[in-house]
Amino acid sequence: MEYNSLTPEESRVIINKGTEAPNTGQYVNSMEDGTYTCKQCDVALYSSGDKFDSHCGWPSFDDEIEGAVKRISDADGMRTEIVCANCGGHLGHVFKGEGYTDKNVRHCVNSISLNFISDKEQRNIEQASTLADNQEQDTAIFAGGCFWGMEFYFQRENGVLSVSSGYIGGHKDNPTYQEVCAHTT
Repeated sequence: MEYNSLTPEESRVIINKGTEAPNTGQYVNSMEDGTYTCKQCDVALYSSGDKFDSHCGWPSFDDEIEGAVKRISDADGMRTEIVCANCGGHLGHVFKGEGYTDKNVRHCVNSISLNFISDKEQRNIEQASTLADNQEQDTAIFAGGCFWGMEFYFQRENGVLSVSSGYIGGHKDNPTYQEVCAHTT
């Protein structure tokens, strides 16, 4: 199986089971809605709904996506390591009994082990995938005033793949603005 390329620092943490410095990670304070995925293999690991602020310096979650995270006892038996169940990439450690949330579990995760897909970005990915799967597209022709205004509004609509402006009707290919206004096309 081929995985994503990692920077030397990402490899230090994900492959060699290192730890990024506290309060330096990209997702420590992020509370945007979405899904956290494995940096190495892109598998979904955590939902933003399970993220909470533990003030520990790393992103904290009180649950994982079912089957996505594997627990391994550290050699000294003091802590439990968490890794991606798909690729084995090091995520961090899990702690129980701290009382931060009702679930009483804290996944302390290195930001550098994660990527994030916002809910909006996920919807766009799903929509593009659906369009590609269906392979069925329709063409619509609209008449209106200002080309730029028409393009602006149509490009903002969900499901619109492309917008092009121009003159319609007449007998001449590619007429100029002046020719159209002179009604000779």
